[in-house]
Amino acid sequence: MSMNTEQRAALIKDYATKPGDTGSPEVQVALLSARISELTEHLKAHPKDFHSRRGLLVLVGQRRGLLDYLKKKNQSRYEGLIGRLALRR
Repeated sequence: MSMNTEQRAALIKDYATKPGDTGSPEVQVALLSARISELTEHLKAHPKDFHSRRGLLVLVGQRRGLLDYLKKKNQSRYEGLIGRLALRR
């Protein structure tokens, strides 16, 4: 099941860099991470769902690109974000 509006708003509020911020890399990575965790749980129950697996790989690639961008622009924000999200690397 996908995220509802309240969960999405809570994630945006938690990771926003300023009021009304919905497009910063931190917010985008947080939203992608939530979708990735949902898809991972789905694939544990449905291991032969290859279409969803491809979607998961696309999302992971998008998140990796945003994290690389953030690391290049501001190392401290990058380190803080991966610490808050408990991501490796």
